[in-house]
Amino acid sequence: MHRRSFIQKSGLSGLGLALIPSIFSFQDIEYSVLELMGKANIDLYGNGYQMRKEAQEAFEAMRKAAYGAGIDIKPVSSFRSFARQAAIFERKYERYAIEDGMKPLDAIDKIIEYSTIPGTSRHHWGTDIDLIDGSKKVSGDVLVSEKFEAGGPFEDFKLWMDENSKKFDYYLVYTDNPKRRGFKYEPWHYSYAPLSIPMLAAFRRKNILQLLEQEEFLGSEHFTTGFIKTYIQDNILDINPELL
Repeated sequence: MHRRSFIQKSGLSGLGLALIPSIFSFQDIEYSVLELMGKANIDLYGNGYQMRKEAQEAFEAMRKAAYGAGIDIKPVSSFRSFARQAAIFERKYERYAIEDGMKPLDAIDKIIEYSTIPGTSRHHWGTDIDLIDGSKKVSGDVLVSEKFEAGGPFEDFKLWMDENSKKFDYYLVYTDNPKRRGFKYEPWHYSYAPLSIPMLAAFRRKNILQLLEQEEFLGSEHFTTGFIKTYIQDNILDINPELL
């Protein structure tokens, strides 16, 4: 792959993690700011979920292989627009900051344990998808890490994905590495690497700090320069190194 780093003029140089060589090889593709932030109309494919065509085709191949092994891979969430992510963020901010009375920055820290700031979600790209085993009957929230562990309803799904997902170029994003910062472990969140790696590289070339300063949604008025820089380092970049 082409190694990429922050451009000096962005003001964010030095925030990137060291890039680890990838098995993938990419051409330089320029993605627009609107596309990377979930504000552009892009072609999406899928029945009951939405992804870019290449990612959708690879997902269906993986789904078919898993079904033959007794695993019914079911998408829970795929492409999300900026507006959809903003609605999620604002709903949680209202709950924590207004209903529960948390201080604004404490509420935001609570939100970003699992939810991204609008405009920075990997789900904006049409490359990432949240998955479970649809053949299991589960009550309550399905996206709970304990349900993917030994004895949980999605244990077999997780074991199969650990063994096979990379064969279809799908990689876990937020791993259980104890040294990883940012978003908590998400055993359900997978990314189609041949597209998401160059999209992350393109996103890193943008002035992310400036982009977020231009946005207005509930809670965004409390963002500080220091907070955003830490968020970029921990939440956007401290991911599975195979996706950098």
